[in-house]
Amino acid sequence: MDWTIASILAVDGLTNGAVYALVAIALVLVFAVTRVVFIPQGEFVAFGALTMALFQAGRLPGTVWLLLGLVLLVAALDGWQAWRRGWPLARWARQAVPTLLPALLAVAAAAAVAGRQVPMLLHALLTLALITPMGPLLYRVAYRSLAHATVLVLLIVSVGVHFALTGLGLVAFGAEGFRNPGFLDLRLALGPVTVTGQALIVLMVALALIAGLFLFFGRTLTGKALRATSVNRTGARLMGISSDGAGALSFAMAAFIGALSGLLIGPSTTVFYDTGFLIGLKGFVAAVFGGLGSFPLALVGAVGVGLVESFASFWQSALKEAIVFTVILPVLMWRSFIDPHVEEH
Repeated sequence: MDWTIASILAVDGLTNGAVYALVAIALVLVFAVTRVVFIPQGEFVAFGALTMALFQAGRLPGTVWLLLGLVLLVAALDGWQAWRRGWPLARWARQAVPTLLPALLAVAAAAAVAGRQVPMLLHALLTLALITPMGPLLYRVAYRSLAHATVLVLLIVSVGVHFALTGLGLVAFGAEGFRNPGFLDLRLALGPVTVTGQALIVLMVALALIAGLFLFFGRTLTGKALRATSVNRTGARLMGISSDGAGALSFAMAAFIGALSGLLIGPSTTVFYDTGFLIGLKGFVAAVFGGLGSFPLALVGAVGVGLVESFASFWQSALKEAIVFTVILPVLMWRSFIDPHVEEH
């Protein structure tokens, strides 16, 4: 291996690491606020890429039907709860409309645009609008009633949600893989390395989103409320911060980040309905570097995972996945020695 090949592999590793960083940030965010190890985060990534691909193909994406199904299920659950408590219809509507209206508006916009020749940016925005409401709806269906369960129970539920979303993804998108066109047709020569426009977009968007999240958590009242919930859920509730609202918001942000990650990787690789599982696992490996609680360490872990994967694909392409996942073993051992072991009741 010479310097030219190493530079090319490093750029590829940094590009992949930027995507894994976004996934890892979403995992850390959800776990910090809700204690959920959100295994299905990778499904949001795959759904984002596949939704964009179907829009580009002039078809109505199956994401519309998945979102409508979640809307109907949440409406039924809230209606049943309202009936048992004897709430009037107006009170149920006031509670349901803020949750369901964004999803219904996104579905209507997607149905109106599907099959029309519109700019790629509009398709990307519609993809984000379709995927993002899935987060809080999924939280309402699968996790809200288990907010006080143990981490192990929440992990088991996440495994079930992952398998359910994978099966629904097969029904909604089919077994065929898709690859999206790039957002920027550019090639920039930096010495012996040629950087594509898509790689630049991935890096710039990842850095912009990370900076935006830093400002959100450090400067806004909502971000500080989420931080308070992640530090002490009971204390946050005593201060008037809704743990349910914080959980729904964290899932919405995770869904948005996942969909954005799917848009970024769509032009780089062929995405199938189950591609998100491996992406989510690599993001999880990166998140474990920070103990599922540190954003900066998760970023460092993501860059490391991207570089390990890139160089492993050069030396042993057939074993690159095994090599990446083997990296987590010494990290887990290190964490086991330095982190205190607190029994959860």
